Amino acid sequence: MVTTPSLPTDRLPPWLAHVLRAQRGPVPWNAVLRGALAAAPLLMSVLAERPTAGVPAALGAMLAGINDRPGSRRASVARLGFPALAGSAGLLLGTVIAAAVGGGRSLVVLPVVFGVLGLVAGALSSTGPVASACGTQVLVAVVIGAGMPLPEPGPVRALLFLAGAGWLLLLRLLLPSPGGLGNGPYRLDGEREAVAAVYEAVARLLEATGGPGARAERSALSAALDQAQDALAGPRLRRCAGSAAERRLHALYEAAFPLAEAATALAWAGIPLPARSTEGPHRLARAVRTGGPCGPLRAPARTDAGLRALDDALLHAAAVFDRPGGPPPGRRGERPNSSVLGRAWSPTGREYGLRVALCCAASTVVAQWLHHDHWYWLPATTVFLVKPDLGPLASRVVCRAVGTVVGAAAFGVVALVQSGPLPLVAAVALCGALLPVATRHFAVQTSVVTVLVLSLVLLGGEAPASWGRVVESLLACATVLLVGHLPLPGRRGHTVRAALDTAVGAAHRYLGHVLNAPEDRAERAALRRDAYRSLAVARTAIDLSAAELPPAARHSAGSEGVAGAVERLIDTTTACAVQLDRPAAELPPSHAELLASQLSELDLAWAVPAR
Repeated sequence: MVTTPSLPTDRLPPWLAHVLRAQRGPVPWNAVLRGALAAAPLLMSVLAERPTAGVPAALGAMLAGINDRPGSRRASVARLGFPALAGSAGLLLGTVIAAAVGGGRSLVVLPVVFGVLGLVAGALSSTGPVASACGTQVLVAVVIGAGMPLPEPGPVRALLFLAGAGWLLLLRLLLPSPGGLGNGPYRLDGEREAVAAVYEAVARLLEATGGPGARAERSALSAALDQAQDALAGPRLRRCAGSAAERRLHALYEAAFPLAEAATALAWAGIPLPARSTEGPHRLARAVRTGGPCGPLRAPARTDAGLRALDDALLHAAAVFDRPGGPPPGRRGERPNSSVLGRAWSPTGREYGLRVALCCAASTVVAQWLHHDHWYWLPATTVFLVKPDLGPLASRVVCRAVGTVVGAAAFGVVALVQSGPLPLVAAVALCGALLPVATRHFAVQTSVVTVLVLSLVLLGGEAPASWGRVVESLLACATVLLVGHLPLPGRRGHTVRAALDTAVGAAHRYLGHVLNAPEDRAERAALRRDAYRSLAVARTAIDLSAAELPPAARHSAGSEGVAGAVERLIDTTTACAVQLDRPAAELPPSHAELLASQLSELDLAWAVPAR
């Protein structure tokens, strides 16, 4: 999956250019099939003449579908399952709150309660992607549980919500991926493809060495290693991999570390390589996908330290591929974790939690003051809009407004032709099938979700309200845009500064290990992974901040210079590691001088945004 501009954006302001940017890639047909089949509980409820019972199940499936991303089955358990549990608990809590305040109507109590919940959920959401999904689902479910009039009692609604999300997760675990049969256990097809992508990324980096695309391919290699690490590190019942096939995948992934190190050092040197140098990684990638032997690998000429490291890495990988299994995987490449509460109470967590709390409270006050039947739409929409991992604030607001108008217009056509509940179920199934593709652009996702939600509103026995939905979304956009630019106590840009702090610290730890203990290759690989992964997180935060409106974007000015200095330091450190990867080897004077210069450059660049 790549992100490219849909239209020429060179002359547009960054925030508007981001609106026109969309992810592109092959259609995930297996996810499309899962999305369509996710409407099965709703269909069963309609056929049983209990359509309202299918609404919570369809909501659970919809929210799980938004979180359904490419990757391994094991990783999907946490990515879909934990948010589903949070949403189920939120739905139950919402019904309890509604009963306590007398039917979900209160101009004071509900805003205060939703604000407190928003503060806690928002702070916890800043600790990671799964926590972000959990925080969003619990807030949305609380609001829906407090405001959506359904005849089922709260515990039943919560179980139905969990059943809908659980059904989609079951489909995710059981249905094989295209091409996943015949090449080993299909339950490991996500892990297998992720490991193969690492070897392909190594080959592409070697091909790009000495050209203008080397930096982009080095970043792509780091992303492929991150994705493979996440795919192999999902939850399991036992501490170590149990099957021989799984142990082998772990061994093949770890065998790619020396190749990645050598390829990075060669790309740093900038000397074009002969075509024979890239044949080995391509063969290894095919062997991972097919489960067969890699065959003889052509050795590169051992004319310098980088090519010697590449030859040694290919020999090591070939030996690993020739073994039928692998040892139990070690804990390599894992980032050091601070406590969840510590990260939630960091400046980033406090800032985000406060903004979520203000958005939830303000939108609830407006919704209660308007006193209409679908008041819960406004705070629920606000919760989705305030999520920073959906893109810059201005981009989210524009995409939400446009997507809601298009979705409401599309549903208006559906409402004109529908007669009975079955066409609405068909609309929900179609939207579920479109959702995996629609998540590539927030405006398209909003349009699909709008049609789906309006269909569920009719199935739940409420009156049609297409244009009311538009008004609610526009009010939510105005609320989030206003609160998102409010001057809060403390400094802005905590997310970017915290990410850069982490990246700078990881780069220094990596450099210290290479200079002091270069013989410990396992620890070196772990620190290198941590350094590059931290750099990728920092660059993502910088890109999002730069695409905000100018008043917000100025708070991260100069951050790109720090990230560039960190990247150059990590690349040079990797080149030094290759030079020192021999007994009694010494660091060449040119490398030592360059390291000293880059450390001074990083200190100077870091002092600029710190002021």
